[in-house]
Amino acid sequence: MEQFKGQPRLPKFAVPKRYDLNLKPDLTTCKFTGSVAVDIDIVEFTNFIVLNAAELTIDNRSVSFATKTSSKVFEPKKVDVMEDDEILVLEFAETLPIGVGVLNIGFEGVLNDKMKGFYRSTYEHKGEKKNMAVTQFEPADARRCFPCWDEPACKATFKITLLDVPSELVALSNMPVIEEGVNGKLKTVSYQESPIMSTYLVAVVIGLFDYVEDHTSDGINVRVYCQVGQANQGKFALNVAVKTLEFYREYFAVPYSLPKLDMIAIPDFAAGAMENYGLVTYRETALLFDDLHSAASNKQRVATVVAHELAHQWFGNLVTMEWWTHLWLNEGFATWVSYLATDNLFPEWKIWIQFLDESTEGLRLDGLEESHPIEVDVNHASEIDEIFDAISYRKGASVIRMLQSYLGAEVFQQSLASYIKKYACSNAKTEDLWTALEEGSYEPVNELMNSWTKQKGYPVISVKVKEQKLEFEQSQFLSSGSSGDGQWIVPITVCCGSYNVRKNFLLQTKTKEFMGFSIRNESGNASSNWIKMNVDQTGFYRVKYDEELAARLRYAIEKKLLTETDRFGILDDSFALCMARQQSLTSLLTLMGSYREEVNYTVLSNLISISYKVGRIAADANPELVDYIKQFFISLFQYSAEKLGWDPKQGESHLDAMLRGEILTALALLGHEETVNEASKRFHAFLEDRTTSLLPADLRRAAYVAVMQKVSQSDKSGYESLLRIYRETDLSQEKTRILGSLASGPDANIILEVLNFLLSSEVRNQDVVFGLNVSSEGRETAWKWLKDNWDYISKTWGGFLITRFISAIVSPFASFEKAMEVEEFFASRSKPSVARTLKQSIERVHINAKWVQTVQNEEHLAEAVKELAFRKY
Repeated sequence: MEQFKGQPRLPKFAVPKRYDLNLKPDLTTCKFTGSVAVDIDIVEFTNFIVLNAAELTIDNRSVSFATKTSSKVFEPKKVDVMEDDEILVLEFAETLPIGVGVLNIGFEGVLNDKMKGFYRSTYEHKGEKKNMAVTQFEPADARRCFPCWDEPACKATFKITLLDVPSELVALSNMPVIEEGVNGKLKTVSYQESPIMSTYLVAVVIGLFDYVEDHTSDGINVRVYCQVGQANQGKFALNVAVKTLEFYREYFAVPYSLPKLDMIAIPDFAAGAMENYGLVTYRETALLFDDLHSAASNKQRVATVVAHELAHQWFGNLVTMEWWTHLWLNEGFATWVSYLATDNLFPEWKIWIQFLDESTEGLRLDGLEESHPIEVDVNHASEIDEIFDAISYRKGASVIRMLQSYLGAEVFQQSLASYIKKYACSNAKTEDLWTALEEGSYEPVNELMNSWTKQKGYPVISVKVKEQKLEFEQSQFLSSGSSGDGQWIVPITVCCGSYNVRKNFLLQTKTKEFMGFSIRNESGNASSNWIKMNVDQTGFYRVKYDEELAARLRYAIEKKLLTETDRFGILDDSFALCMARQQSLTSLLTLMGSYREEVNYTVLSNLISISYKVGRIAADANPELVDYIKQFFISLFQYSAEKLGWDPKQGESHLDAMLRGEILTALALLGHEETVNEASKRFHAFLEDRTTSLLPADLRRAAYVAVMQKVSQSDKSGYESLLRIYRETDLSQEKTRILGSLASGPDANIILEVLNFLLSSEVRNQDVVFGLNVSSEGRETAWKWLKDNWDYISKTWGGFLITRFISAIVSPFASFEKAMEVEEFFASRSKPSVARTLKQSIERVHINAKWVQTVQNEEHLAEAVKELAFRKY
């Protein structure tokens, strides 16, 4: 059996075709038993059957294999569960006959508390705590529920039966119920056999639920399930789901392939949502919307997450990646298509401008030397969780958008529909998609896209004017300031002085000269002189302008000559270049000053995010400048804050509602006295009357953050009041809003109390990560707390949740000594599931430390900051 140890993939001599699965969960003891009969095709002579199993006890007496053509039963001479490799090896005395047979296995397991495999979630009903049973099998945890070929390429059909379910409970699976037999207080529920699918998409949920339902125009029944009494909160998601299914049916030119779609809110859920075929599971925050207590940002999140998960019903479920190397095919596409669907439903949200946030997150992670290619080798199941990251989702979505922009929307859609038809009910690799797009467009898609998916990183395109020509040069951008050796085929877009004067071409070499524009070089900032590359930010690269071109762009921003997307891109590239020490902080701050009259939500949101990071670095580099920089940032945000005011206006846009909350939160964090006082006044009115219009949901985070700015050891009343609201609400969105505010204050002792509260039974394990973003004053406290509690944390949290502890607490540091301290602490404590995140976080500390050093030595920074802080506009 040694030959099967350490192998990333299962051997191919047995192929599963159909599972007949019986599960009997006990919600009182939190254990389950089960049996599975798998139709398998033996395709090579072998004495072994090797499949996946983990954390299951196998009933050796129940294991047998029988062919369908004779009555002979083969019983294994040895049954070995290899825990490290999560495989079950069955060795037979005789060689198994070629052809189809049935493998029978009995097993038992525990409904765990780790939010993976077959697990327990808890809820309250009529004041009593109850258990529900839930599955979460992606990426590789179906093996924790039943023995199976737990790889995406091993598709099969599934016939599922649930035994001894309490008769008052709802029992759901991927397919509709075909038979329900009630025997007193227990029932047996059988479901239709599923179409062919991968094991990670199998799903079962058993608990007490209400639901709302509707159906699509072609008769697909759609339901949203949630806790008893919350059905109204499911109506918005239901409406989005029905319309989205209809949109995808047209876009992909293939109908939804199951007879029903259930979406269900789970109280304990590690991810945002999971696209199980026909039974999509969600965090409550990602599915439920309360008209009174949910913010506009919550509404948008519900819409985009629902659109993302339903995209998977085609892209992932119907056509599935061949192996986890191609995870981005699932996640990058679902992310991109979710924006397409959301824009179709809510064009007033201007969601494609907000897509720039996705691109930025991808660019920030991919600017690290410890990044990874979109297509990443996966050698063990424990490595998979870490690639559910901004590369697979956000860079993946961004390069899809770049390619769609290059090929054209119509050609792209038609080629995509051909790809889905060709690979429906099957598996595909990245190159299969490129081939379909190449055949539909007659463009060299394979060659173009290989440079983006098979190597990590991306280019920065430097552009300068020289003798009436534009000179372009590409080099790999790294946030560390060093330069990589990557080279890309880059779809370049550039316009000069007007969006009507525009050129597109492919940059396939390191350098290129371009003479397609009439470029005037005279002094002054005539508006016709500006040049903008990466028009509408559809390309996944950064742009570095020479000083003259950068000055022209500042002028164009101040004169409102550029689109929101281009204003966003110029700011974001400038920030990245400053962090990489290729541009001075003085230059970045001067550019930020050009955005004083900015009113677009996405642009301002990024300006706020950048101001937090710049403020932190400036404080580490030169504490004497902190108050001046804060004053400058306050003056930057006051224009839009005054324009929006505190109270929602009749008929105002969704985006204004979101912006008001972000701007006021930023002013509160910057210590703007008027904002903090007004927020505190409204908060206390809200304490007395939770329905007051003085503090609508969009303003609550701003108020909660403002309250925490005044909390200290000598006056903890604001903190205690927030905990009171936390304990009294049953709305997950409100709970996470509070958790995200508690550690924002300046008192380190309070922050330690908050962090300890996160580990208490009052906070669900899924929600702890929301409280980890502490203020600068709490960084050391949080690091000590992480070290003191690491043994408990590493035992309790797995998957990508544990990576959030490391990235949130380690990444903000900015000294080489701290980086070394982190490395030393984790030297004996790291494991494969956090190794990549740990390296990335330490790299970020090094980047911050180098940036601090550079800022400390920057000439004229102090004068520039003071001038900006007191400049009158």
